[in-house]
Amino acid sequence: MKLIRTEDAVGQVLCHDITQIVRGVVKDAVFRKGHVVRAEDIPVLLRVGKEHLYVWERDENMLHEDEAAEILRQICQGGHMSASAPKEGKIELRADMDGLFLADVERLRAVNGLGEMTIATRPSGFPVKKGDKLCGTRVIPLVIEREKMERARRAAGEAPLLELLPMKPKRYGLVTTGSEVFRGRIQDTFTPVIQEKMAEYGCEMTAHRVLDDDPAAITAAILDMLDGGCQLVLCTGGMSVDPDDRTPLAIKNTGAKIVSYGAPVLPGAMFLAAYMEDGRPVCGLPGCVMYAGRTIFDLALPRLLADVPITAEWLAGLGHGGLCLDCDQCHFPNCGFGKGV
Repeated sequence: MKLIRTEDAVGQVLCHDITQIVRGVVKDAVFRKGHVVRAEDIPVLLRVGKEHLYVWERDENMLHEDEAAEILRQICQGGHMSASAPKEGKIELRADMDGLFLADVERLRAVNGLGEMTIATRPSGFPVKKGDKLCGTRVIPLVIEREKMERARRAAGEAPLLELLPMKPKRYGLVTTGSEVFRGRIQDTFTPVIQEKMAEYGCEMTAHRVLDDDPAAITAAILDMLDGGCQLVLCTGGMSVDPDDRTPLAIKNTGAKIVSYGAPVLPGAMFLAAYMEDGRPVCGLPGCVMYAGRTIFDLALPRLLADVPITAEWLAGLGHGGLCLDCDQCHFPNCGFGKGV
């Protein structure tokens, strides 16, 4: 910093807030630190008693907070996002469309670990609406070493830390299994739940079969639905370890590659994720999806619709935060369920 006469401060950057106090009326900053002084500001500064100012002494090795914030924006911003103008070392990103928000948590942690700079995002892996705030960046000091911001670039790598992916409505097939439903002993209450959840994303059910616990018949139905153009096949029922529950075997017999049978999520431990050779998903949904408010299916579905692969690594990571607390009033996704990373 250097101290200069206020009349000589045009074009200089303030190093501190300039506060105006009018008794009983106002106590607030007339100008914030980081403000670039203009000619019309000089009379205002003199009226509040500031005949001298501390301003930033420019150094080629240092960056102003707003310049550094712009680097953080570049590190973060992926497609379909808009940035606010820098202000006091802060820039925000918002969604330009509805979609699935993803953040690279490990690289984000690496940048934040450098100190004197922060990137705060909303939780990764959840749908957002157009206009939603995605992240805020902030440079802590008024000025920061240029080399530190270059280290931030290197820690982040070439790809943006944040992504916003469109979720595409899919044509799906539903295989409802269980002898009790097939023989009419109980009403099928699973199918309406799936239809309601899928309809939220504009998906259309183009095939539906109700079958006994016959793995050959279930396998044939899945393959028939895929041959008929379904982009996703969901199987309900028959996912436990009871002797009569044969849906996992039936999915395996389609030739699909099983990613995982089981997930560290409650409700939803018996979830099965598999992919056909052409990349189309086939999933087995446990019975909890029928009666529980939120389950593994609510965490996996946005990824399925955004064509983000369900992986064993991602499923394993859900264990921390994968316990639904079954609150009296559900606030999902504004809660901790699925947000353990």
